[in-house]
Amino acid sequence: MDLEFSAEERAFREEVRAFLEARLPRATRDKVLAGRELGREDYLEWQRRLHERGWGGVNWPVEFGGTGWNAVRQFIFEEESALAGAPRLIPFGLKMVAPVLMAFGSAEQQRRFLPKILSAEAWWCQGYSEPGAGSDLASLRTRAVRAGDHFLVNGQKTWNTLGQFADWMFCLVRTDPAAKQQSGISFLLIDMKSPGVRVRPITLLDGTQEVNDVFFEDVRVPLANLVGEENRGWTYAKFLLGHERSNIAGIGPAKRELKRLKRVAQEERRNGRPLAEDPLFAARLARVEIDLVALEITNLRVLSAEGAARAPGPEASILKIKGTEIHQTLSELFVRAAGEYALPLRREAMEAGWQPDHGQAAGPAYASTVMAAYLNQRKLSIFGGTNEIQKNIVAKMAGL
Repeated sequence: MDLEFSAEERAFREEVRAFLEARLPRATRDKVLAGRELGREDYLEWQRRLHERGWGGVNWPVEFGGTGWNAVRQFIFEEESALAGAPRLIPFGLKMVAPVLMAFGSAEQQRRFLPKILSAEAWWCQGYSEPGAGSDLASLRTRAVRAGDHFLVNGQKTWNTLGQFADWMFCLVRTDPAAKQQSGISFLLIDMKSPGVRVRPITLLDGTQEVNDVFFEDVRVPLANLVGEENRGWTYAKFLLGHERSNIAGIGPAKRELKRLKRVAQEERRNGRPLAEDPLFAARLARVEIDLVALEITNLRVLSAEGAARAPGPEASILKIKGTEIHQTLSELFVRAAGEYALPLRREAMEAGWQPDHGQAAGPAYASTVMAAYLNQRKLSIFGGTNEIQKNIVAKMAGL
């Protein structure tokens, strides 16, 4: 792989930078760069602006309304977006259910759902994990029973990310309880406004309500919302999980946070010297940067494979493992840099002007979010399939 960007690719990078400078809302950018929470409208407004530019589907083929960009252009766009402070593209519609619909959905499903994902008219969420069915996803128990021209769905999903914002859910359900676990699962598209759907927020360690329990009680789902064939949902789920694990790597955001951490390490003083000159801290900083460079190259290889219409292989699991470890390491180093000022748990406390008991200043501005980020990112090595499970997948697919 040629790691040097061509003149055309460098020109494209400048085009992306100019667009970000002109169209990225300043209030949204400031929230992202300060590590503060974004609201539903922040994400949707950014997707609308991308769609207006014709960049709504950066990883989509042209025939479905996407950019048709190759792996390098996608990488450049996502890197520059992250560095500029753009919101992450919510992956559930754009990068998870959309590829499934393109590969396995009917023409009617493609016409009905894909344009609204691009235009931000529909927010999607994922219905995979259940109590007792996380990494062992094939043991899921949510049932869907045929009843005339629809399914009746009953059960519960958990760790549902941002479902409180969602219009639609792509959901794995059991349609043949007598079949072997993987063989009796189907892939349904569920309107979150349907009678019988109830969303219950889960409060996380950092005080946010990012995830939810979702309950289904006799929810009617039209047969037309079945993707592909009944009882073949596990095939589509594996396809989707490969894309999810690729996306979890988060190269652009990691590069942005590494850059910010380096700046903090130069500004923070320990015993009269910059923290960046502390041998132990400097060594950990260097190690995470080396890991990030290696991960970046692997990510480009996976994107190239997707561009050649090959489903992600064991590399997707490698991206998931190393990407989440890097993000967790960066969050830990931010806490170490902040020292005592990382103690407040809730973002709101620092943003409201919290003062330590000893009456000193509340510390540097960046410290207001580091503990919340550290606690939140403990989950990264669990969701999308635990890192331990991913190592088993790599060993099996590589024939080890």
